[in-house]
Amino acid sequence: MGGALVWVLRRLVVAPAVIGLTVALWVTLPAWLLVAAALSPALPGRWRALRLLWLAVLYLTFETLLLAVMLGLWLASGFGWKIRSPYFAGIHYDLVQGTLLVFFREARRVLALRIRTDGPHPPRVPDGPVLVMCRHAGPGDSFILMYALLHWYHREPRVVLKETLAWDPAIDVVLRRIPARFISPNPDAGEDLESQIAALATGLDHNDAFVIFPEGGNFTPGRRDRAIARLRKLGLEKMARRAEEMTHVLAPRPGGVLAALEAAPGADVLMVAHTGLDHMLTVGDVWRELPMDKQIVMRWWEVPRAEIPEGREARIEWLYAWWERVDDWIEENRVVDTRTGGA
Repeated sequence: MGGALVWVLRRLVVAPAVIGLTVALWVTLPAWLLVAAALSPALPGRWRALRLLWLAVLYLTFETLLLAVMLGLWLASGFGWKIRSPYFAGIHYDLVQGTLLVFFREARRVLALRIRTDGPHPPRVPDGPVLVMCRHAGPGDSFILMYALLHWYHREPRVVLKETLAWDPAIDVVLRRIPARFISPNPDAGEDLESQIAALATGLDHNDAFVIFPEGGNFTPGRRDRAIARLRKLGLEKMARRAEEMTHVLAPRPGGVLAALEAAPGADVLMVAHTGLDHMLTVGDVWRELPMDKQIVMRWWEVPRAEIPEGREARIEWLYAWWERVDDWIEENRVVDTRTGGA
């Protein structure tokens, strides 16, 4: 699908549809509340339908409000003339932080969701720019990481995300205005993703956090098998055997990590692992597990720049060793179920 057609669909079809759906939902909300209340006794969990309905209303409302505010910012910037200036980028970061703060507080209340940090709390974040490398598993882990970086650590993330997330209208608009990249984990021939990642990681200042998910996608058993097969197809038998030993993560794809390390030679690294969302692999899994009534555990490790080796092969070995450590941590810290009733 051509880029121009995709842009038209996202901005002129999907975005208005989301706004229309939000208005329609609010207008008919009393009827939806009655339906959800009637269905809740027949569904497992405590008031599942009502809780999910409220989160859907909240999410769509934030989408619509963000789109309206960002339209106002586009007009105020001179019809987009200054929209990517540092001043307006700062406004967009504040907008994202405020939205995530309110949404996550409400989501944690409605879903009885707890987020616990393993190790010192809060974990220390180095002074100066950082490269954040996070495992990728389960719905919402990108948003939880953004929430932590913005709210807990007052950093401005530069994030590499999958192109499919750009179909969310608010995400599409806001991440086109701050430093970010939408990429495909399986690029077309001739597409130089490493150069794009290097460009995004260049020029980090003291409060920037470059975020990358080295696995390239959410963990599933099928993706794990395909990642191992891909390593064997490339003749990397040793790496394939190591990937087989990692049962909770995908084999990391080193290209983007190496590009970021090269582009930001003065940045320390934060490794991030989490568990609590990783068992939700399909839409059916998400439906069965929500409302969650669960605890998400996050672990942050600081890796000083001096501990990162030089040279491509040494850095690939370093990345694999860290991912093996992440895999071990996940095995030792499986999700703690905090439910008092059924799911």
